[in-house]
Amino acid sequence: MSIIYNEASKMFSLYAKDTLYALAVVDEGYLSHVYYGKTVPDSDLTYLLRLDEGPFYPSKNRRETASFMDCQPFEYPCYGTGDYRESCLMVMDKDGMSACDLRYVSHKIYKGKPKLEGMPATFAEENEAETLEIIMLDKHLGMEAVLVYTVFEELNAITRSVRITNKGSDPFKLTRVLSMCVDFETDKFDMITLNGSWARERALERARLHCGKQSVDSARGESSHQSNPFFALVSPNADEDMGEAYGFNFVYSGNFFAQAEVTQFERTRAVMGINPLDFAWLLESGETFTAPEVVMVYSANGIGDMSRTFHDLYRKHLIRGEYKNKRRPVLINNWEATYFDFDTDKLISIAKEASKLGIEMLVMDDGWFGHRSSDDSSLGDWFVNENKLKGGLKYLVDEVNKLGMKFGIWFEPEMISPDSDLYRAHPDWAIQIPGRVSTQSRAQFVLDYSRKEVRDHVYGMLRKILDNANIEYIKWDMNRQLTEVGSTVLPKDRQRELWHRYVLGVYDLQERLTTDYPHILLENCSGGGARFDPAMLYYSPQIWTSDDTDAVERLKIQYGTSICYPPSAMGAHVSDCPNHTVGRVTPFETRGYVAMVGTFGYELDVTRIPQEDRDAIPGQIEMFNKFNPLVRNGDQYRIGNVNEDNTWDAWMFVAKDKSEAMLTVVQVLARPNYKSRNVKLKGLDPKAMYRNEETGVVLSGEALMNCGMNFQFWGDFRGKIVHLVRV
Repeated sequence: MSIIYNEASKMFSLYAKDTLYALAVVDEGYLSHVYYGKTVPDSDLTYLLRLDEGPFYPSKNRRETASFMDCQPFEYPCYGTGDYRESCLMVMDKDGMSACDLRYVSHKIYKGKPKLEGMPATFAEENEAETLEIIMLDKHLGMEAVLVYTVFEELNAITRSVRITNKGSDPFKLTRVLSMCVDFETDKFDMITLNGSWARERALERARLHCGKQSVDSARGESSHQSNPFFALVSPNADEDMGEAYGFNFVYSGNFFAQAEVTQFERTRAVMGINPLDFAWLLESGETFTAPEVVMVYSANGIGDMSRTFHDLYRKHLIRGEYKNKRRPVLINNWEATYFDFDTDKLISIAKEASKLGIEMLVMDDGWFGHRSSDDSSLGDWFVNENKLKGGLKYLVDEVNKLGMKFGIWFEPEMISPDSDLYRAHPDWAIQIPGRVSTQSRAQFVLDYSRKEVRDHVYGMLRKILDNANIEYIKWDMNRQLTEVGSTVLPKDRQRELWHRYVLGVYDLQERLTTDYPHILLENCSGGGARFDPAMLYYSPQIWTSDDTDAVERLKIQYGTSICYPPSAMGAHVSDCPNHTVGRVTPFETRGYVAMVGTFGYELDVTRIPQEDRDAIPGQIEMFNKFNPLVRNGDQYRIGNVNEDNTWDAWMFVAKDKSEAMLTVVQVLARPNYKSRNVKLKGLDPKAMYRNEETGVVLSGEALMNCGMNFQFWGDFRGKIVHLVRV
């Protein structure tokens, strides 16, 4: 069993592979966190709570209950009753009071993992996971909270979520519902976060915790370019291969809040959930609110081991559909090739040349609908602009299919342009505050996806397009954040629910799309990588990593992304030079090496690039086909760190059975007086012998990992891929 309840100590032990997570019911029904870390055999660890050290027992020292409340490591802390650290739950009752107090009532343990209603979450078969539900109650409010824990037996992963139900007769408002809290005994942690901006997403930052609160969040209506819904607490000595690491990832695509708080007693409280800023949810009698899921991963063997657990969990227990375990087609996207300046003939000319080179899919990006010739109009008018696509969409798709290629298309279904037929007919469908001037971004507003009639109308337009032609890929984009967040239909006491209802509406539409068109490969995108989060992986097996396709910038972006997201989910393309974002010129070969970390494709005009580059494409595709099984299924080991040393980077993908490996080394900047660079490999079987498939040289895994390999490069931005096979 993965979950054991000790009746005598009232302690729950949750065993996930090499991890133990322990919590216990203590005096008067309080639920306390006991331990989180490497597995130990003991069934009673409640001595760690120091309940025998007065004045910490409420029933024996009523006059000092506040001391107990202010230092006890609560499993799901509430606001207003003496715990002054960051709380998970806060309410506003009918009298305007905000205190709440949850106590243990009962629990149940069962095989498998439940779904979260209307929301994405990890999943598991009955023999792969076990779930604990703890029922808590605030008697004064009649509020029930069900804390849900699922343990993945073969991975060091545990998930948490919460359901709040109004069991009383009076309504109340939830003003804060976080999904997770863990109280640690120490403050000796570094905090790792993934931050940035457009074209600089998920740059890794690491800082020592200090007294007080350190947080990352989003209040933009999406998980955001600026901060990712992930953080890790790691021991100060932790690196890729050693030290403790605790990773937390929020399975949600809207506003989030993640914080580590060092308290007065030199302990650390970690919390994560929906951002409470501008959030409220009215709960009538009998109604339930379900909070999204947090994934918790523990590693006793460094940050790299934590990452590989996240990768395995998401590849097996989050990503769904036809492409879950399937190689993605090599595509060419016309955006950087043409922007809005294209027509049927231009797209067919790109497809003809691409098909000769082995490229398998043409993706038509923005500009094919309404009267759109720039980003100033037509979002919401999802009908073909036949002035551009003469003969219509079906003719274009059929012509591309005749070349032996698949066809994909770009949509931005959540948006509406003021200059659109849809807006002129339904201006109230945009998110807005009546009477207040709405802020534009990219000359567009956001549709109110809390309204089913809006979602139904948009989906109806999408279906007409998808049913008209043989479309096998969709790029779903979202190019602006939310402002003036109000709905023309929600009652005033439910307006602050719009942030969350909007995200639920996005999930509803993507669920419909993936259910009705299971053969279509969906790639999510948000101005690049602003919605690269676990929830999107539930609907799309890949996400566009960043609008910055420069190979050198992508080293940093893909490094940070790989901290918790599998490389097989990273949308990565070879683009033209000078690069459209930074103007850098890098070798075509190196651009290919970097893009092979992800899904692989091209973002350029293949009819206009140098012949030398064009001639290299078939070889790149052959290499991608050869190594993609390793990228999709193998273990990734980060060797270089371009964030710390901007002169080089290196990484490996190793087969699960250690039978082969792919090593990539990139010299970013050349250095004088260095004849070669020595790179020590990782993840191999130390006792096995490996042959370098290019040179034929055979070395032991021990030699390759302890002594390394030498690489000679001449010039900046040069790379090399090495294939090692066990002999």
